[in-house]
Amino acid sequence: MEMRATKVDNANAQITATISAREIEERGERIAKRMAKQVSIPGFRKGKVPVAIVRQRYKDQITQEARNELIQEAIDAGFKELGIDRDQILGEPVFRRFDEGEDGIELELDIGFRPQIDLQGYEEVIPEVQEPQVSDEEVEERLQQLAEASARFIENPRRKVAKEGDLVVIDFRGVLEDGQEIEGGSAQNFELRLGSGQFIPGFEEQVMGMKKDETKTIEVTFPEDYPAKELAGRPAKFEVTLKAIKEKEPVTIDDEFAKKVMPGVEDASLERLREEIRKQIRNEKLTKLYNDELKPQLIEALVERFDFDLPQNIVEQEIDVQLNSRAASMSQEELQELRQDRQKLQQLREEIRPEAQKSVKATFIVDALAKAEGVSVSDQEVIQALYYEALQMGRDPKELIETYQKQGLLPAIKMAMVEDRLLTHLLNKKLQGKAA
Repeated sequence: MEMRATKVDNANAQITATISAREIEERGERIAKRMAKQVSIPGFRKGKVPVAIVRQRYKDQITQEARNELIQEAIDAGFKELGIDRDQILGEPVFRRFDEGEDGIELELDIGFRPQIDLQGYEEVIPEVQEPQVSDEEVEERLQQLAEASARFIENPRRKVAKEGDLVVIDFRGVLEDGQEIEGGSAQNFELRLGSGQFIPGFEEQVMGMKKDETKTIEVTFPEDYPAKELAGRPAKFEVTLKAIKEKEPVTIDDEFAKKVMPGVEDASLERLREEIRKQIRNEKLTKLYNDELKPQLIEALVERFDFDLPQNIVEQEIDVQLNSRAASMSQEELQELRQDRQKLQQLREEIRPEAQKSVKATFIVDALAKAEGVSVSDQEVIQALYYEALQMGRDPKELIETYQKQGLLPAIKMAMVEDRLLTHLLNKKLQGKAA
C-alpha cells in the first residue's frame, strides 16, 4: 500500500493512498479463512467449511470487508504519520476522490481536526458592564404588585354588580346554534376572574355588569383558530347564573406582610423585603443587558480577536445546517429550482459560507474558553432544561427528549448552554473586577 499524508494547515489534512488489487485479494483470503471458522453452512460441520466454499458464497461481502479494512488502515496510517490522535479528529473524513478499477483503489480524502487556539488577551475584549441602577419608585411599584398578587378574594355583601378584576362564581351551560349541547361546555360553581381572558372572547365582557343571582344568556362565537376544530368559528349561547361576586381584600404592606411573603426567613421585615426586591429588579435588568446587548457584543469581539484555521468538513456541515434552515421557508418552486440547478445551489452555499465560518469559529472559541475558565454543563443539566421546556410547551418531556436525541440535537443544545453560561461568567467577572 502506498500512502501519503499532508497537513494543509492547522486544522485540515489530506491523505492519499493506493491499494493494489493484489492487496485486496490477499486480505479477502484472510477474511475468508476467518469466516470459514465461524459460518454455518448445511452439509458441513461448523468450523470445517472449506475456504473455497466460503469465498464462492460470500464473495461480495468478503471483497467489501477487505476494501473497508484496507481503507481504514490507510486512514489510521495517515493519522499516525501526521501525529494526530483520533480524539482530535472532527467529523468523518470526506472522500475527494475514490477510483476503483482492475488494478485496485486510488483514494484521496480530507480530514479535519481540532485547531489549537492561542487565547492570550481574551480578557481585553470583554465589554464594560455598567451596574444597573434601581430607583425607589421601581421597588415600591414591585412591592405594590406583590401585595396585589397575594391579596385574597373575599365576598363583599355590599357589592351588587360584577366588574373587571372581580372573581365571580358562576353556573353556565352552553349550546350551539342548532341547540346541540357543547361537550365540556357546562359547569357549576365555576370561579372566573373577569378580565383574565380565560374564556372565549366576549364572554367575560358580558358577565361584567351582571348582578348577584341574575341569570343571563350570553352569545359568543368561537374563534376560527379554536383548538377544538368542530367548534371553531361557530356561534354559541351560554346560559349563565351569577352566584357570587368576590373582590380583593385590601392588603396592609408592613412587617407582617413581609413575613407572609418571605416564609422561612428569620429576620423578615418590610425593609428586608425591599432589599430583596431591589436585588431581584437589579438581576432582571442585568440579565436583560447581558442577553440583549453584551453577550452578542462579546461573541462578535471574540470572533474578531482570534484568527485560526477551521476544519473545512465542519464548515461544510454548518453550511448544510443553515441551508436546510433556509430551505424550510422556501416555496416548492424555489426548492425544485435548487434541485435542478447545481450551479445555483453552489452559489447559495457560497453565500452562506461566511456566516457558517463565523458560527464554527465562535463554537471553537467558546469551547476553548470554557475549558480555560472551568465552565461546563452536565448531561443531566441538559435533560433538566429540556424537561422544563417540555412542560412549558405542554408536551411529554420523555417524548421531547427522545425526539431531540433521534435528531442528534443534544450536543448542539449542550453547546448553546455552555456558551450562555460562559458569557455570563465572563461578564460577571468583569463586573466584579470593576466593583473591586
